[in-house]
Amino acid sequence: MSALAKIADELLDVIAQEDPLNEFIQGLSGYDHLLSDHDEAAEDRLRARALRIATAAGELGPSEPDWVTQAVVKQQANAVADRIDARLVEHTMADYLVSPIARLLTMVPLARPIGVEQERGYLRRLATIPDYLAKVSARHRSGMATGRLPIAERARYAISRLDSYLSDTAHDPFRGAVLTGSRAAERDRLLEDAVRPAFAAYRDVLETDIAPHGRSPEQVGLCWLPDGEAAYAALTRVHTTTDRTPEQLHRTGLELIEQLAEEYVAIGSSVFGVRTVAEVHHRLRTDPALRWGSAAELMASAQASIDRAEGAAPDWFGQLPSHGCVLEPTPEADAPNAAAAWYSPPTLDGSRPGTYLVNTHRATERDRSVAEALTFHEAVPGHHLQVTVAQELAKLPQLRRLVLINSYSEGWGLYAERLADEMGLYSDDIARLGMLAMDSTRAARLVVDTGLHAFGWSRQRVVDYLRSNTVMSEVEIQSETDRYIEMPGQALSYMVGRLEIQRLRTRAEKKLGAAFDVRAFHDLVLGGGALPMAVLDDVVADWTAKVTAPRPRHTKLPLP
Repeated sequence: MSALAKIADELLDVIAQEDPLNEFIQGLSGYDHLLSDHDEAAEDRLRARALRIATAAGELGPSEPDWVTQAVVKQQANAVADRIDARLVEHTMADYLVSPIARLLTMVPLARPIGVEQERGYLRRLATIPDYLAKVSARHRSGMATGRLPIAERARYAISRLDSYLSDTAHDPFRGAVLTGSRAAERDRLLEDAVRPAFAAYRDVLETDIAPHGRSPEQVGLCWLPDGEAAYAALTRVHTTTDRTPEQLHRTGLELIEQLAEEYVAIGSSVFGVRTVAEVHHRLRTDPALRWGSAAELMASAQASIDRAEGAAPDWFGQLPSHGCVLEPTPEADAPNAAAAWYSPPTLDGSRPGTYLVNTHRATERDRSVAEALTFHEAVPGHHLQVTVAQELAKLPQLRRLVLINSYSEGWGLYAERLADEMGLYSDDIARLGMLAMDSTRAARLVVDTGLHAFGWSRQRVVDYLRSNTVMSEVEIQSETDRYIEMPGQALSYMVGRLEIQRLRTRAEKKLGAAFDVRAFHDLVLGGGALPMAVLDDVVADWTAKVTAPRPRHTKLPLP
């Protein structure tokens, strides 16, 4: 094994230790019994280890043959340090992707243990929950002592979620994993004697020590916390993998909102007979025909969209996943505070397939116009294709097959929404207006995320901006706003990544002319696993430099 391969494997271990519930590493041997160690000294040790790895990768020098892996290692190792430095665990309470209790209640129950060892690992993980929650409580208190106050409203929401969990013993989500023999009884004893009491104790900490001292809705961004501006700048780097500043991204979002106006009017005038963006937005928001009649109707539409996309994919991609995308509703307990839809990657051991989860909570209030674009983003040709292809790239280091790089993955998902239009996948112009609506949301995210965390916007100002510049339903505006508050920087990754992928494709098309092959370009972008944007730029430039003669459109061109 080369020195770089050893370094890459060590970094994968660091990333897995940082978050053993990371959905991209589920099924990776050796971690299914762990939870994150949020003890501050433990995080400091992990941070130091990550920075040593970044240094070691850099010391290999510019002549390293696998320069792509070298660049990924350096960027991702520094990202670990930036995430730890942000100290989000100290004041994040309720978001379904990042808060401590949501990570436990959402991600742990997804496990599907196979065999005695995995079942034992699941039990060991449950047994560590009391220690995990005790350390999180300590971090909340230490954060408050240094001025990193949580948001009172989010703390109260976390309390209500814990009350819901504790009041329903019969439907405890941790019982979802099927255990055999005496291990099922052992799990039940753990839940009764250790896990549920630990959640109750954590709930009391939130109610007594945390919620009464939380920030108001007027001061919800990182800029209101000690060192918050520096933390947000670092998280912006982590999530976009670019050097663009919050100020630049804010301006980009404002410009994109203006640019989308022409497309809205062009399609909206023919569909609705109106002449302004405001009128198109109004119809999309208020027309009762554009809401779902039932959860079943929503799910049927999602399945039909997946089927169309999977049927068309071979004309646009040479590399395709070995299995299709599974469709499921978002678990009922998570749905009220969850996104409209999300993708859960397949586990490496095959115990769970890649799954597109659709939120059917209050389905009749949800916008049907955006449903197809959302499916193409999360499922095919979006995340399912991207993630599953990466997992199956057996010749790449495991780090590059599993690493999560938001600007790449979310940028690809948003690129897939527009690509679906090229592929002829949208069923009608209402669905194409939904594509524009999704664009508006992602452009608005650049504005409101930076508004919150760099410029001190209040929660209400974000809500007002989203009401004026997107067509999200009220329930989505409220849940999305809370998401941006508790996941600083993540919302920036979508549009930044898409703009970069589009820019690289346009550059390659201009340089190659008739030799440009869209299938080969897509195979290139997906065939290297997740990459930081600067590294993807170099990969595409290297590829186009090697293509010197015209070839038929569907000829697969050499990869670097």
